[in-house]
Amino acid sequence: MFIDHTGIYVKAGDGGDGCHSFSKGKFQKYKRPDGGDGGKGGDVKVVSDNNVQTLIEFYFRKHFKASSGRNGSSNHKNGSQGEGCILRVPIGTLVKDKYEDITYCDLNVPGASVVIANGGSGGKGNSRYREATYGKDGEEKNLILELKLVADVGIIGYPNVGKSSLISRISNAKPKIANYPFTTKTPVLGLVRLDPERSFLVCDIPGLIEGAHSGRGLGDEFLRHVERTRVLVHMIDMAPLEERNPVEDMKLINKELRLYNPQLLKRPQILVANKMDLPNASQNLKNFKKGVSKKIYPISCVTGEGIKEMLEAVYKKL
Repeated sequence: MFIDHTGIYVKAGDGGDGCHSFSKGKFQKYKRPDGGDGGKGGDVKVVSDNNVQTLIEFYFRKHFKASSGRNGSSNHKNGSQGEGCILRVPIGTLVKDKYEDITYCDLNVPGASVVIANGGSGGKGNSRYREATYGKDGEEKNLILELKLVADVGIIGYPNVGKSSLISRISNAKPKIANYPFTTKTPVLGLVRLDPERSFLVCDIPGLIEGAHSGRGLGDEFLRHVERTRVLVHMIDMAPLEERNPVEDMKLINKELRLYNPQLLKRPQILVANKMDLPNASQNLKNFKKGVSKKIYPISCVTGEGIKEMLEAVYKKL
């Protein structure tokens, strides 16, 4: 199960109380204060981990707490610090507040670490000739974890245009492939190796439709992952089953990108005409070229035609 959005509750540890204690030695006339300080509560820390690919752990478990600090004790003994709580999340995770418009951190590099809730400070003991104090409460927060996959290239387009077929052919990814729309319901990552020294990470974005920017067909959930990419491979079906116009398909997908985030239209796009192995594709490609001024890369995911040239163009853009 691929989970890229979930809410959790975190609670840092409370500080231990300072100790109120007096003792009198063998040769002392009066008792002297000897209460130790309380230990600090454990912090809650969020760490981006290369080995974590989804937020599924936080989908089924919602509460995370660090340990509280131990109380101080007599004979000037301080309490031990509480054990911290570490949340390991995928690279590309945003941590937001559930109730306010606050983004605490964007963990978009491996090994990034942020203390998201600070443990309470320990109380002071009376060993310094003052009243012992209680420990402070640890911070508690309701958070939203939102994953935006980090990839060099994003493959976008209408449902059933061949995005999954392409990523399975050019990379190590093995998505489900079938001849019906919305076969891919979650983003899929794959590594493309052109040769031993050249490679890049590609993401198959599930099919977009009109209204995707506002959530139709879960489009806003999918478009989120496009924001991390550097180059877009825009796939167009040259032999659609329905009576669709390839030029209009291209314009509609770009419109959805603009409505979701205008900055996405500034990303370099490689325009790919797929399914060139089918009978009516050649004529459709001729008509398509009349309505498009950009360079078009005709390919077939079945025969492999044009794929090598297209990948070289992608790498050049990167």
